[in-house]
Amino acid sequence: MKRNIFNQYITASDFKGLFVSEMLWNNPTGATQLPEITIDNTTFHIEQIAERKGFQILYCHVEQIPSSAICKKIDHKIRKNAENYICIFILPETLHHLWIAPVKKVEKRDVVLIEYDSLDKAAFLFEKMESLSFSLDDNLTILDIIEKVQAAFLINSEKITKDFYAGFKKEHSNFAKFITGIDDHIDEKENKNKQWYASVMLNRLMFCYFIQKKEFLDGDVDYLRHKLEWTRNQEGEDRFFNKFYKGFLVNLFHDGLNTPKHNHEFEKIYGRIPYLNGGMFDVHQIEREYANLDIADEAFISLFDFFDKWHWHLDDRMTASGRDINPDVLGYIFEQYINDRAQMGAYYTKEDITEYIGRNTIVPYLMDAVKRKDEKHFRANSELWLYLKESGDKYIYDAMKKGVDQTIPEEIAIGLDTTKPNLLERRCHWNERTPEALALPTEIWRETIERLQRYNNIKEKIVKGEITDVNDFITYNLNIRQFVTDYLAHTQDHLFVKHFYHALQHVTILDPTCGSGAFLFAALNILEPLYEVCINRVQEFNAKNPQLFKQEIQEIEHKYRSNIQYFIYKSIILRNLYGVDIMVEATEIAKLRLFLKMVAVVEVDKRDPNLGLDPLPDIDFNIRCGNTLVGYATQKELERDLVQGDMFAIEEFKAKINDEMDKVARTYEIFKDVQLRQVEDMVAFKRAKHELRDRLAQLNDLLNHKMFGAVGTAADYDAWYKSHQPFHWLAEFYEIINGHGGFDVIIGNPPYVVYTDKAFPYKINKYYTTRDCANLYAFCVERSYQLLNNKFRFGMIVPNSSISANKMSPLQKQITINKSCWISNYAWRPSKLFEGADMLLAIILNTDKNKPQTFSTIYHKWYNEYRKDLFSSISYTDVTDIKIDGSMPKLPSSFVVNILRKMCSRSQYHLLPEFINSFSSYKLYYFRAVQYWFKILDREPIFEEDGVHKTTGEMKPLYFDTEDKCKATIAILSSSLFFLHYIIWSSCQVVNRRDFNFFIDFNSLEDNNLEHLVRLSEALQQDYQQNSHVIKRDYSKKGRNFTMEKQHFFIKFSKPIIDEIDKVLARHYGFTEEELDFIINYDIKYRMGDELNEE
Repeated sequence: MKRNIFNQYITASDFKGLFVSEMLWNNPTGATQLPEITIDNTTFHIEQIAERKGFQILYCHVEQIPSSAICKKIDHKIRKNAENYICIFILPETLHHLWIAPVKKVEKRDVVLIEYDSLDKAAFLFEKMESLSFSLDDNLTILDIIEKVQAAFLINSEKITKDFYAGFKKEHSNFAKFITGIDDHIDEKENKNKQWYASVMLNRLMFCYFIQKKEFLDGDVDYLRHKLEWTRNQEGEDRFFNKFYKGFLVNLFHDGLNTPKHNHEFEKIYGRIPYLNGGMFDVHQIEREYANLDIADEAFISLFDFFDKWHWHLDDRMTASGRDINPDVLGYIFEQYINDRAQMGAYYTKEDITEYIGRNTIVPYLMDAVKRKDEKHFRANSELWLYLKESGDKYIYDAMKKGVDQTIPEEIAIGLDTTKPNLLERRCHWNERTPEALALPTEIWRETIERLQRYNNIKEKIVKGEITDVNDFITYNLNIRQFVTDYLAHTQDHLFVKHFYHALQHVTILDPTCGSGAFLFAALNILEPLYEVCINRVQEFNAKNPQLFKQEIQEIEHKYRSNIQYFIYKSIILRNLYGVDIMVEATEIAKLRLFLKMVAVVEVDKRDPNLGLDPLPDIDFNIRCGNTLVGYATQKELERDLVQGDMFAIEEFKAKINDEMDKVARTYEIFKDVQLRQVEDMVAFKRAKHELRDRLAQLNDLLNHKMFGAVGTAADYDAWYKSHQPFHWLAEFYEIINGHGGFDVIIGNPPYVVYTDKAFPYKINKYYTTRDCANLYAFCVERSYQLLNNKFRFGMIVPNSSISANKMSPLQKQITINKSCWISNYAWRPSKLFEGADMLLAIILNTDKNKPQTFSTIYHKWYNEYRKDLFSSISYTDVTDIKIDGSMPKLPSSFVVNILRKMCSRSQYHLLPEFINSFSSYKLYYFRAVQYWFKILDREPIFEEDGVHKTTGEMKPLYFDTEDKCKATIAILSSSLFFLHYIIWSSCQVVNRRDFNFFIDFNSLEDNNLEHLVRLSEALQQDYQQNSHVIKRDYSKKGRNFTMEKQHFFIKFSKPIIDEIDKVLARHYGFTEEELDFIINYDIKYRMGDELNEE
């Protein structure tokens, strides 16, 4: 389609012609008019104008283009008749159109908006038309069409965020240069308080940029820019306006946005400004401590010039500029720059990770809570499980379904029957790339077949009614979020809804190292639709029977003014979310992001005294700054230190502490209640906050001095307090710890930092059972279990060494003993979960269980294109009975369990190290670094410096008592079977002695098999040498110039010989042909790379 044709359709608002005539969509069949939709007294008449495989194109004439908040409400109602659609809103006789396209952002449905009012602004939409067009030959499924639309409309916010960050980094440095009055004698890069205050100001100003675009600042979308210009014009004329910072901004923040009522004089200068509350614009700690603080106007001129280059939206919106940013940018900026968190072992956690952990902890906890209230809802033949049984494959993720409706070609299907001979030959095409119609990105046939078989097995379990446990949603990786939301909307059992809503209102979710709030944000996104569906059902049930849900209806009607969405967010943020971080800047960003989420759902109402905005919740006591690892977590920990002194003094101290904690708990409840009741009495609110802060300070002082005395350090108290930053959980969250036994759900990504007593400013106490693990993440996991109640759900992402290193045995016990546990494993090549960090990772999910079970996954590897489907295609295997000390297996499938058992049985539990000597003349060399191949040599490689042979530190020797055993071991260690064994049990980084614990008994190895292994070993070594290259490079080091010659090996070119070794081992262990096929082709796509599909 040519651009001028597109323009003609847009000008005429002829979208039916555009889609049907030009882009070859189909005319709709049957009734085209959707049921009327009424939102906030406005009725929308929506009509279908085109469709393709059930994907609908809709349009609607409107008198006013709907806001993003209205669009989300429309989407909620349209979904009853059109799950997948694009809807175009048209302002008649104008070029003002709005396209809305629902997309999935990490399993969460959202809507993308494209608005334009001229052909120039519609130009970038033209670029998307090609991906939405079809040919006469296309035979696409609904999933293919959804994918096309998703690709066209899903905003690449990551790229935009990175571009914004590059400029922001310069502006942050520049802004700090213009700040005076904060320890000016310290170099500004080293001046932490100045850098901190620069962050505080930029956070506040970014918040203002977002809200001014919604006209909350005197109705002016460029309020800050205009006020900066105005104050500079006033300079010299009016004594009040000496500078923008002191003469305007300080008053705007403290007396405007942080004060509920503004007099006429204030409004004359500042205009109509909402009262925001929330603590963000309160007098900051830095502002209290530095009376002469000032910022030159030049700082704001430069900053606003940069900000004005971007389009600021609180929703997902696309414009022709390609410079659209939303609040997601804040988390990225914080993690990447402001605090250089990677140096602290903290990494930016992407949404797919936080979503996966969040949905598999929070939603199961809520279902468990309902079950505890009324077990009958969860009996095997209950309505709940019948609803799942009748759903077919609806709650299997779309990624798993790719290709299920396609025919598998004959040359591939011939390899499906494992009962017939010559399986390897029949599967000769299984390592070829799968055609796009059946494949997830980068899949080969072997992977596609495995996925489709898994899909069929899971679907069969569903339709047979074999899934009757909440934990099965984790084990089989089903969409528990969507299932629970749908069931709540469907069920006529008001008691289920009542119990679930009650659980929602009371669940406590903690991130103990919250950073900028990535996991809290994920929790908010998970809870929000659940609140929404519950409130809708509460209202429905009450409308039919006013005796039902009276209390809930009263609360809902009484407690919100802006809109129901705002009430939901406020309830979640005040009641459900808790976070702690050692860095105060982190907690400030976390609060800011949550506040922006709330403001996003409110539209300006100029008739309302506060412009339609309810004051933001003050969550200073939900999201706290402190050291998660130091302080009293529970009463038991406190009593452990109450052993010195006479009994009377101890009892007196305990009574005093308990009395103070009780007062803090009651004061906190008053403070929270004041907010939930929407009390507008600022005096009452400030009094409640002041009293809570004072009581907490007194209690913490008592506890700090008690802990300091128990530690017995030589440091003075002030130095100890500053370095340790103790956080006393039993005081700060008294009601949760003492009243409820701990938090319900803990999720997060703790810091990965090696701990030593000498290197750290604070000391970890001797009572941590994971102390010998010597890493902060291990301590954080143990601390989390101390903070959880006995009905908990837990989820964290940690280094993979946590489950595969001997040193981490104490942590492994914490993770698995008396718990149901799910461990998923992730490599760092060819792609990785954390950008810029070569980390091998594990996601650990668990819950308290009388019958402990452990499930594990394959060691996931993937290319970048596959990342979007990674968490939708996870598969767990039960490994409860096959763990070893120091390691939990990374099993590719239950299929491998049989392989391991056969190896154990055939070797009579003998291990390779039994046949290794301390020293002899028969030796091999192994390279410690392993990625895709074990590099085993019978001689030292060429490694010369200026012609002189050196021994490389990259390799180590192993010794044997006979030449045959040595050569046979070279073959065994080079096999794909050993590589599989290594990946299953090791930390997958470097080879350690434990990794040689391979089941083999040379005494039971048949002579012909031993001879065959020896011959193959010799052939393999000869092939290695023939395929190797010696590379010569010149180096300069410490003033010395030298030439280095190094021999490089290309193991994959010797794969045919390695396959023959695996065939010999298969005969020895008694593997089936199917098991041998699996071993030979394990990880084949990554091990062979480009060579895989070459002739």
